[in-house]
Amino acid sequence: MVNEYATVLNDAHGEITEKKSRFMAVLHHVENEDEALEYIGSVRKEFWDARHNCFAFRIGTELPLERANDDGEPSRTAGVPILEVLKVTGLTNVCLVVTRYFGGIKLGTGPLAKAYRDAAISAVNSSQIVTMRLMNDVYIRTDYDTYGKLRHETDKLQLKVLDTVFEEKVILRLALTDDENTKIKSLLNDISRGSADCETKERIWISQESSCLSSE
Repeated sequence: MVNEYATVLNDAHGEITEKKSRFMAVLHHVENEDEALEYIGSVRKEFWDARHNCFAFRIGTELPLERANDDGEPSRTAGVPILEVLKVTGLTNVCLVVTRYFGGIKLGTGPLAKAYRDAAISAVNSSQIVTMRLMNDVYIRTDYDTYGKLRHETDKLQLKVLDTVFEEKVILRLALTDDENTKIKSLLNDISRGSADCETKERIWISQESSCLSSE
């Protein structure tokens, strides 16, 4: 099972010009094929007057779903070079669209493929790549005294706290690796003398920069 993958969370843009043709690339995060197709449609609508809106996307981790489209360019000169950039960089759950405004000069198949590849690379190079890790979604329910001691430990261990709810008791939600989960359960048992409740809900994908994106 794949426990981590690389993706982007925010749009990244790149652009090159080759013999007066303008190639504008945008890299966009998607969770499934429907989202990818919807995004491609939005780009085509925005750049309706462009000669071509070529794309590629990769979705999933074990056996990624991969699609590429030349949108009227000669076969394998646009979509495939864009897809190869995604594969080489290891990115998944992403869609990359390259819009071409024709400059009046034909490039030939080799230079054309290079132009699409270079435009795709320019978008990837401007992106902030994040690592998504598969972690345990853990809920702890405890009294306020134990909560204070527990937060001292979570801060010391630099654990990922997703949420805290203060009611009659405190509910603390954490994203933990298997090792962290084992360690925190042992610590919690010692701190609370067995009075706190700890439950692992599910496995979720977590980035190091954001809260949870999806569950498995």
